[in-house]
Amino acid sequence: MRFAADVSELDLADYQRAVRLVLRHPLITATYPDERALIRVRRFAAELRRDLAEAFGYQLELHGSTARLVRAADQLTPDRPATTRNGRPFDRQRYAYLALCLAALGRAGVQTTVSELADAVSADANRIGGLGLDPDSGADRRAFVDAVTWLEERGVLRVADGSSASWASDPAAGEALYDIARDALVALFHPPRVLQHVDTVSALLERSAVTSGNTERRAAAQAARRAVAESPIVYFSDVDTAVANHLRGTALPADLHRLTGLRVERRAEGVLLVDTVGFSMERFPGTGSVAQAAVLLAVDLAERATDPDGRRVRRMPAPDPRERQAALIAAADAALPTAARVPIGDLETTADADDAGGTDTETELARLPFVTDSFLREAVAAILQRYGSAFGAPWHADPDRLRVEAVDLLTRFGAVTPVPGGVLVRALIGRYRATVAHTRQRTLF
Repeated sequence: MRFAADVSELDLADYQRAVRLVLRHPLITATYPDERALIRVRRFAAELRRDLAEAFGYQLELHGSTARLVRAADQLTPDRPATTRNGRPFDRQRYAYLALCLAALGRAGVQTTVSELADAVSADANRIGGLGLDPDSGADRRAFVDAVTWLEERGVLRVADGSSASWASDPAAGEALYDIARDALVALFHPPRVLQHVDTVSALLERSAVTSGNTERRAAAQAARRAVAESPIVYFSDVDTAVANHLRGTALPADLHRLTGLRVERRAEGVLLVDTVGFSMERFPGTGSVAQAAVLLAVDLAERATDPDGRRVRRMPAPDPRERQAALIAAADAALPTAARVPIGDLETTADADDAGGTDTETELARLPFVTDSFLREAVAAILQRYGSAFGAPWHADPDRLRVEAVDLLTRFGAVTPVPGGVLVRALIGRYRATVAHTRQRTLF
């Protein structure tokens, strides 16, 4: 056994729970995600440090009442945003306020109030063109409180008295007093490089130079394990050849099962980590109107892509993953504050989009069924008509919004790939072919 070698079979289930906990919540504090989480991690601290470093190339750091998993990213992933308490993704304003809050708290003492924090953030934000923070503006206050609440939930700010919600409603009457968890604050902002020395976001993805064949194989194996642990599904065509070879091997499923207790399902097109214990932050199929619509839409997409009696579906090459990465890198680099950049000799780097994902041969050969936006609109309209009672009035009034959110959900789980004019149907959709949906009939007695 390469992993969990010093963990007894009696403790293995608890150890696997701790591994899943750290992978799901890279920042763990005395209260986040719950009061028992830090205790579970500290129990297996030595084994977790060793196994997470060897299996994934991650570094587990424990300081005071905080555990932080410093992850190694292989590519930019835009589908994991910070969210507000009600689940709305952060926009650019909220991200900016969150960063300025961290900077202000780094200069603060052991306590602060929400009004003092707002004044400090406002002073910095008003020096940034196009941002600003006006405490008299309800929209600005709500955006600021969303950033503060995000820090509250993770235990970086601990409410001693009052509430930020009352301040958001009326700054003159409301107030909140916070204790600042200094160890959690330091652990939260942990860039691998000094940001003033970075001239492209791709520099944060760089690895040390490979010096031997063994080192290269070890790095590819770690990248393969990271891909499966971090993504709902991994297609062989989306990763380079060395990583795909490890995904196809027999060692990876055994390693991940030993570490996480979860099983890897392999198909001709890729692999899937089967989540039977709520490991993922979001599950599919899930609950709610959007998840229900996405499943029903997946059934229609599967039938459209494979129906031998229907009109022949057009097939198109899958988009090159490297182009998507290059676009994300360019979008992030466009926001870099060049005035604050400090170039230092050998630290200068240049983005190389050719290093991101996919192989030329697999990308050229991958041709996927193309389904038009008009088909998606018709399918969603039919779903609403067929299962009308399962969807509320707002969805019936705005079926396009339901279509967009359902397609976004399918995209996050690797079931479809959006392209101009429609989507490309990927292999995961085949799991829902010939699925039959039932609705419960309401009874009067």
